Amino acid sequence: MYENCSFEPEGGSGKTTVSIHLAHAFSMRGYRVLLVDTDPQGSTRDWAAARNGEAPFSVIGLDRPILHKELPKLAQGYDFVFIDGAPRVSDLTRSAIMAVDFVLVPVQLSPLDVWAVHEVVELVQEATIYKPDLTAAFLINRKIVNTALGREVTEVLGEYPFPVLKAQISQRVAFAECLNIGSTVLEAAPKSAASDEVRAVVEEILEAREETNHGRS
Repeated sequence: MYENCSFEPEGGSGKTTVSIHLAHAFSMRGYRVLLVDTDPQGSTRDWAAARNGEAPFSVIGLDRPILHKELPKLAQGYDFVFIDGAPRVSDLTRSAIMAVDFVLVPVQLSPLDVWAVHEVVELVQEATIYKPDLTAAFLINRKIVNTALGREVTEVLGEYPFPVLKAQISQRVAFAECLNIGSTVLEAAPKSAASDEVRAVVEEILEAREETNHGRS
């Protein structure tokens, strides 16, 4: 079992887009995937309801700070569990971090996002006192292609104790268009650059997981 939690330090970083697309990408590899929506706004649940047909993975809502207690039971029968985290640091955030093995922090290329990541970093570091195997990483999301801002943000994030994924997701209208109709770019445009970016993130996460497991064995 492997639990992955996606948080955004400030509203607008695209955590729900990332969570849905990663969950779908993992399910397309044959994994049994559960996506837990802890955002009180219920965006992930709205996405599932908008689909024309059954979702390719299971989606449930749990927006109370008891996730670390409930997840072991909910996760039975699944290979991977993804958590779409709350948009602000709260008791719910702490509960979700305590429930997972890996925390992914999508960061948009803006000073506000970069300045705000320290809150999530502190929570993860606090959680490692009780869960020493907990790991985390930053994901550059909504990258504006052909700008130097991405390099600058990566350098700033490099000052934190978490790695920055090499794979990045660009700002693309296709992501929003697909989510509005309960779909993903992996379904609507599987050969697109957007889909390639999602798959690259998945590959990097799986490689890091394999390296981590190898180091523990």
